[in-house]
Amino acid sequence: MCGIAGEVVTGQADVLDLHAVARMTGAMRSRGPDGEGHWSAGRVALGHRRLSIIDLSDTGSQPMVDADLGLAVAFNGCIYNYKELRAELSDRYRFTSTSDTEVVLKAYHRWGERFVEHLVGMFAIALVDQRRDRVLLVRDRLGIKPLYVADVAGRTRFASSLPALLAGGGVDTALDPVGLHHYLSWHSIVPAPRTILRGVRKLPPATVRVLEPGREPRDHVYWQPDYTRRPEHAGWTAQDWQEAVRDALRTAVRRRTVADVEVGVLLSGGVDSSLLVALLAEEGQRPSTFSIGFTARDGLDGDEFAYSDAVAHKFGTDHHQLRIGDDELAPAVGQAVAAMSEPLGTHDVTAFHLICREVGRHVKVVQSGQGADEVFGGYRYHQPAADAPEHAAARVLRDAFTDHDDLAHILHPDWSAEGNPSADLLAAHLDRPGADTALDAVLRTDTHLLMPDDPVKRVDNMAMAWGVEARVPFLDQDLVELAAACPPELKSGQGGKAILKDIGRELLPVEVVDRPKGYFPVPALTRLDGDVLDMVRTALSSTAARQRGILRPDYVKALLDDPNGHSTKVGGNELWQVGVLELWLQQHGIA
Repeated sequence: MCGIAGEVVTGQADVLDLHAVARMTGAMRSRGPDGEGHWSAGRVALGHRRLSIIDLSDTGSQPMVDADLGLAVAFNGCIYNYKELRAELSDRYRFTSTSDTEVVLKAYHRWGERFVEHLVGMFAIALVDQRRDRVLLVRDRLGIKPLYVADVAGRTRFASSLPALLAGGGVDTALDPVGLHHYLSWHSIVPAPRTILRGVRKLPPATVRVLEPGREPRDHVYWQPDYTRRPEHAGWTAQDWQEAVRDALRTAVRRRTVADVEVGVLLSGGVDSSLLVALLAEEGQRPSTFSIGFTARDGLDGDEFAYSDAVAHKFGTDHHQLRIGDDELAPAVGQAVAAMSEPLGTHDVTAFHLICREVGRHVKVVQSGQGADEVFGGYRYHQPAADAPEHAAARVLRDAFTDHDDLAHILHPDWSAEGNPSADLLAAHLDRPGADTALDAVLRTDTHLLMPDDPVKRVDNMAMAWGVEARVPFLDQDLVELAAACPPELKSGQGGKAILKDIGRELLPVEVVDRPKGYFPVPALTRLDGDVLDMVRTALSSTAARQRGILRPDYVKALLDDPNGHSTKVGGNELWQVGVLELWLQQHGIA
């Protein structure tokens, strides 16, 4: 719903750098085109860009200050249960707005650091407790809303985007070899707390960080569901599970209609987004829906309109079908790269950028199907995980991503990370207690480690580039907890997402459910040529790229000699993945 920024004096700095906070805030205008606000006191400054979704009046403006309670807050996101919390808190507090932001302030005063456990929603929060001289940085359970952090000259700075931190100045922009290892190993995923830059970190999901003078930052992880079978579900049949998941998803969709503006849907035509439309129809809503397609190429389809049209027709939505020609793609690629908080190598990022541009002309909020694959086992490697012994989870994920030994042929030796940090991080997550089977461990790792920095970051970056808030019902905390307890075979069956497909057969046109899994197809980025290939070739052949020296010259030459002959293990174009990294670094002036 917004962009937040701020600074906390934590070291030897004498005064706040209010100009830096203003620059960071201004750099996020697209995240909040409806207004800008600033506040500072003592050792803390806050900045805010507003996208008006709830309480459209000035009383909902931020940063919001409650002088009587000694609190101030800058908040990005939406608290879906804010009306219920407001009713609960009204016995002790007087409210002066109808915003969810004010509920955050009162909830903290009532429950202290544990206030976040009462919030249902997506959020990144910077809250100042002046009486205790304490600053809290908070991120939602699934990492839907981003929060980047950098230490600069005795100050801790934070912002909703990495480029905003760069606008503040003074950030160490040297590349992080471990972040680079993650990027190339996991097809552009760099999990929190790292980023591709040494001087910038991300607050991990489900984390409260407390900053107090004279003390080291203190982190508290407030949520992590177990991926185990629970006694209360003993004796449940497959039909019982199907009804429970359908009810939980219905609740998740309903929660994400909370707004003082219209809420639409990104409708790809797949099961996930189609279920959102169907469940909204059960609530009596006929939302605006949005689909995108591209020019077919080399036998690759460029759209899935047959499926999205069938869903739109069945439920009577106000449907918008966007067709993109090849002549529009190259300029859009450059704009999408500029909108990335971090480099994103999946080819559908540009599709999200273009469709969100169209969405922004009609509505401010959309629901989207991100997260369903991770939560309900929809990826190809989830099927082998379902059949693997418990100790084999690491092998399943290793087989799905780039092997460490392959990086020796990609990276220049000067950029080799010590050891195998990507495998070590995976092992640490997979081996933690609280997962009954190999598939449980893999889904937990996908959902809580990898997903926030792939599909979630993708849709947040591209939607907010056009002042659009994207909401993701499949990442509702209650639905995720229920799915974590669900028997693995009900998720991995039928080629993946079995339980969602069974629900879909009761609600959707049959052709939408029983078909091969699809993605946003962008043939011109799967098979590079023309202006897009020229753009990548120029970036990788530039003086800046040669001086940076990340990639082995023979590897770059092999990619450029055969632009479409090298694929990642997930079917992406390898040249595109490394090309986006270089384009992003040059876009943001990183030497």
